[in-house]
Amino acid sequence: MNVVPTKLKDAYILEPRLFHDERGYFMESYNARVLEQFGILGDFIQDNQSLSMPAGTLRGLHFQQNPMAQTKIVRCVSGAIYDVIVDIRRGSPTYGEWIGVYLTADNHQQLVVPKGFAHGFCTLAPNTIVTYKVDEYYCAKSDGGIAWDDPDLGIDWPITDPFLSSKDSVLPKLKDAVMNFIYEEEM
Repeated sequence: MNVVPTKLKDAYILEPRLFHDERGYFMESYNARVLEQFGILGDFIQDNQSLSMPAGTLRGLHFQQNPMAQTKIVRCVSGAIYDVIVDIRRGSPTYGEWIGVYLTADNHQQLVVPKGFAHGFCTLAPNTIVTYKVDEYYCAKSDGGIAWDDPDLGIDWPITDPFLSSKDSVLPKLKDAVMNFIYEEEM
């Protein structure tokens, strides 16, 4: 597995190696020893999966407050998504910055979403299935989010009129969001 750093500290793109033969391929989608070498630690305790039937579905930008914050490893197993994360750790040198990554069933890439980041994605194909590992259980009281179209973030989504849930359509801008993430620089 190739682990590629991004411009956002602690966020990585994972590129699994595929071993092809006449039957198809084999890949290792998760290897704790490899990830530990890059400081990606987590006791991943749950796998989640979502199906978005229409292309243009947008989910996010979501996070969970401390102490229930989650590290996620996201991948697309059917279809394609544009996956976005935003650094929301106050005091971080990249606070308010975002990256977007195309995750597809064909490229097999995965995105590591660290604690202290908001996460969302839009689907680029119908019947898209996304799976992700998390290292903390969902807690409704810790649930939070940021508006997908916050002009201060300036996220360059590949869609303009997304299909949103009622919850996601009323999320606050980053400057108005309640969150308790503080950046702690390593010594």
